[in-house]
Amino acid sequence: MNTRTLVLHGLALLAVSGAAQAQQIFLCVDADGRKELTDSNRKGKSCKMLDLPGASIPAPGGARRGAAPSAPAVAPANFPRVESSEQKARDADRRAILTDELNTENRKLADLRKEFNNGEPERRADERNAAKYQERVAGLKDSIARTEQNVEALKRELSNIK
Repeated sequence: MNTRTLVLHGLALLAVSGAAQAQQIFLCVDADGRKELTDSNRKGKSCKMLDLPGASIPAPGGARRGAAPSAPAVAPANFPRVESSEQKARDADRRAILTDELNTENRKLADLRKEFNNGEPERRADERNAAKYQERVAGLKDSIARTEQNVEALKRELSNIK
C-alpha cells in the first residue's frame, strides 16, 4: 500500500473515530516498518507531521442540524437516453433470461424435493454411519430452502419488469 493510499485511509479512519477536531496528522513508522496515521506524535516511533493543505476532516454524524436538505439531482440535458424500443428489447431479453433461470431453479427444486423424500431420503452405500446420513439430510434441507429463496427472488424480479 503506498503512502498516499495510507494517508487517505487514515483520514477516513480519523474522521470516523471522532478525532475530527485534530488539525495535525502524523505518519509514524515503528522499528518493524509498520506505518500508522495518528493525531499525536508517538514516543518510540519515527513520526513525521503530514502537510495536508486544504484538507479538512468533517465532524462525524453527517450534516449539521438545521441545514436545508439538498435538492434532488437532475440529469443534465445531454445525459444519454435509451430509446423506448431499445429499452423494451432489453426488458424482453432480461425477462427471457430470468424465465430460463426460474425454470432451471424449479427443476432443481423438484429434483431436491424428490431426493429429500419428505425428510427420509434413501440411504446410500457409503452412509452406513448415521452421522453421514444426517449430514446429507441437513444439506438437502438447506439446499431446498436456498433454492426456494432463489425461486421467490426470481419471481419478484420478473414481476418488476415493465
